[in-house]
Amino acid sequence: MKNPVLGGVLGLVLLLATSVQAALLDVADLVEKNGLAVVNISTTKIVKRSQDSFPFPEDDEMFDFFRKFFPPQGERRGGPMREIPSRGEGSGFIVSNDGYILTNAHVVAGVEEVTVKLTDKRKFTAKVIGYDARSDIAVIKINAKNLPVVTIGDPDKLRVGEAVVAIGSPFGFENSVTSGIVSAKGRSLPSESYVPFIQTDVAVNPGNSGGPLFNLRGEVVGVNSQIYSRSGGYQGVSFSIPIDLAMEVADQLKAGGKIARGWLGVGIQEVSSDLAESFGLDRPRGALIAEVQEDSPAAKAGLQASDVVLKFDGKSIENSGDLPRLVGSTKPGSKVAVQVWRKRALKEVSVTVGELPVEDKVAFGPKDQKSYSRGGLVLSELSAEQKRELKVSHGLLVEEATGDAVRAGIRVGDLILAVNNTEVSSVEQFRKQIGAVTVGKSAAILVRRGNSSLYIPLKITSNGNE
Repeated sequence: MKNPVLGGVLGLVLLLATSVQAALLDVADLVEKNGLAVVNISTTKIVKRSQDSFPFPEDDEMFDFFRKFFPPQGERRGGPMREIPSRGEGSGFIVSNDGYILTNAHVVAGVEEVTVKLTDKRKFTAKVIGYDARSDIAVIKINAKNLPVVTIGDPDKLRVGEAVVAIGSPFGFENSVTSGIVSAKGRSLPSESYVPFIQTDVAVNPGNSGGPLFNLRGEVVGVNSQIYSRSGGYQGVSFSIPIDLAMEVADQLKAGGKIARGWLGVGIQEVSSDLAESFGLDRPRGALIAEVQEDSPAAKAGLQASDVVLKFDGKSIENSGDLPRLVGSTKPGSKVAVQVWRKRALKEVSVTVGELPVEDKVAFGPKDQKSYSRGGLVLSELSAEQKRELKVSHGLLVEEATGDAVRAGIRVGDLILAVNNTEVSSVEQFRKQIGAVTVGKSAAILVRRGNSSLYIPLKITSNGNE
């Protein structure tokens, strides 16, 4: 007598096996069709090294070992230097049949020679058309015709959990294929807030840089750019530049080489649930302006610190990282409507977007001695000299942080500029503002840290001193 349960289990196993096989066949077909447009890139640059330096190339682990423990005599004593070639590798993909290729800027920046090798073993010396370090996109060109090209997809249609495939040359192994899923979209990294990175668990290693990320329809949706790793090798987290942004940069590079990005001149941060409550927002959303740069487009338009940007040019801002990307992709000189949440009400501001300049760095540091300790803070007032050095008109320096302040993330050396949108210049002003906060509620503390500003929700857990 047949066992219906066993039969059902076997049927399910066969169905799963068939599905897996079909998926594998899809990837195989994808690679067969699109792999021809993926290229290997090798580069050469000339570096100076002492004449008695080691015979190992700089990317060899033995070079680092010997350099650390047995530095060359010439290098130690300032001996004569010699010029030697240093080689690197990466990947790229052909976007037009007349030889234009996309890759990463860090693959070709500062090199003397770029060689492109196709899957049919042909080699070409490539010309670097241009590169943009900020987006990490470069365009190179080879002198060839009727080349295979990739199909450009729409990264906005990518879904988290969707299967994706990378083709590249990890460690020089040409046309290697790896696969995985989309782990997240719109990631902002500390190194770059203008790129909404696609995060995947696709294996990406040195040499994969600049290669394409495909969806299972065989469309390029991203350019593999970097990994997050504590070891230097793949550890399950990799990032790709969305192809629409990459193509936009590539078009500007091909047209003239200059990348023009929009600029507001504000420092922003995420709106937490505590900050949303402090500002009277219905929920955590938008980009909180923590700082407005002097003479910036934002300052001229009347945008203020403590404004929460909810819409930019009609597009909703759900996360703070949405704003830099929308501003960066806006043509400088454009007039844009910006919707902000200010003093518990909606307000619309018209801003003429500027062009992103080179960032300036500001330094500052402590002193002076008055204190107040509710919330776990010991504060000092700024002298006239300190205010001149810091280019501020007000503020209190954090001398010590304990209890509520430490839990909130306030640090020694921070400069407190405002409490609940009220500027503070004296310890007495701070005492008055923080004293009005009910136990269990949070105060929005505007903090200057280094060369940027941010709001920190300081939750008051008791009426006493800590």
